[in-house]
Amino acid sequence: MNANKQTRFTNQKMAIWEYLKSAKTHPPAEEIYNQVRKALPRITLATVYRNLKEMSQQGIIQEIPDKILRYDGDTSLHAHFICEKCGKIYDIFGKCGLVKPTTSKVGKIKKHQIYFYGICKKCG
Repeated sequence: MNANKQTRFTNQKMAIWEYLKSAKTHPPAEEIYNQVRKALPRITLATVYRNLKEMSQQGIIQEIPDKILRYDGDTSLHAHFICEKCGKIYDIFGKCGLVKPTTSKVGKIKKHQIYFYGICKKCG
C-alpha cells in the first residue's frame, strides 16, 4: 500500500486491500464486504464503502465505473475490457495501458483509465 501522512492503516482497510490484491474478478463493494466479513465479522458495509472511496482517492486501488462500481487492487498501468453481455471485466496489459501520466497542453495528467467495451470470447 502506498503510504502517506494522511493514510491510516486500520485493520479494516488492510483486510479490504489484501482481498482486492488477491481478487481477479474486479468485485463490487458488497462482494468485498461479504469476503472481508469472514475475517472481520464486526465490519459494516458502510465501513467498506468509506475505505474503498478513501483508497480510490489516494490511488491505492482503482474504481471501475460500470452498472455498479467495481474495484481493482492492481494499480499498475493496464486497461479494462468490459463484456456488455455478461458484465465480466478483464485486465488488458500491453501498449494500450502503458500511457504514462505526463503534462499535456491542457494541464498535468495525474492518472488515467482506459475501458474497452464489447462481447467477450465466452459470450461471443
